[in-house]
Amino acid sequence: MEPLELFYSSSPNVYKVMIALEELELPYELRLVDLSLGEQKDPARLAGALHGKVPVLRDAAPLDGGAPITVMESGAILQYLAEKTGRLLPRDPRGRLEAMQWLFWQMGGLGPIGGQAWHFRAFAPRLEPATDFRYPRNRYDRMLAALWDVMEARLADVDHLAGEYSIADIACFPWIRYLTPDDPVRYAKLLAWRDRIEARAAVARWLQRNEAFQTPYGRNERGGLAYPFEGLARHVLVH
Repeated sequence: MEPLELFYSSSPNVYKVMIALEELELPYELRLVDLSLGEQKDPARLAGALHGKVPVLRDAAPLDGGAPITVMESGAILQYLAEKTGRLLPRDPRGRLEAMQWLFWQMGGLGPIGGQAWHFRAFAPRLEPATDFRYPRNRYDRMLAALWDVMEARLADVDHLAGEYSIADIACFPWIRYLTPDDPVRYAKLLAWRDRIEARAAVARWLQRNEAFQTPYGRNERGGLAYPFEGLARHVLVH
């Protein structure tokens, strides 16, 4: 099987695709996209994708046997991989609907709000050290905590978001791993869910491959400023 190509920069949205690829045991190659040099704005560096973001997946051997397929947006990539392999999505219609609801919930809420919470706590002060970021930091911390509350309520009844392990869990996991609640009582079910997923063999393989591919925080080998998500791993948010 010809390897898939995953266009990469350090980001939870890229990590969730890597975890899915490891779970599915699909061969893939990482293609570094240097955000600091604006490479994501060049469709030629993203297999033709026009939206200017990573991840992007290129499949040179799609199931229909036609021309290579380029898939943008991490949620769409997860759905594409699940449908390509017939795995990581419940087979019954109700279970599939449950998984897709939680996938879209992550794409529309947990990811964007988590990204803003992280930005104003860890990244914005590096860009503008004299600026008072207390208002946006507190706003996004509260919004993120509300999303954690939703996950905690859901996981009180099930081990996984769709009942069985699926792309919904994979989509949410990196955002919980890197933006960790600070209250182990209030979020006991959520943190237990995180630990169960982190113990999976595919997650261990992702961590190993990701670490091997990482450039150190600072200047990367192309001369650009490396995106600093890995240097801020396990950033515990206080709310």
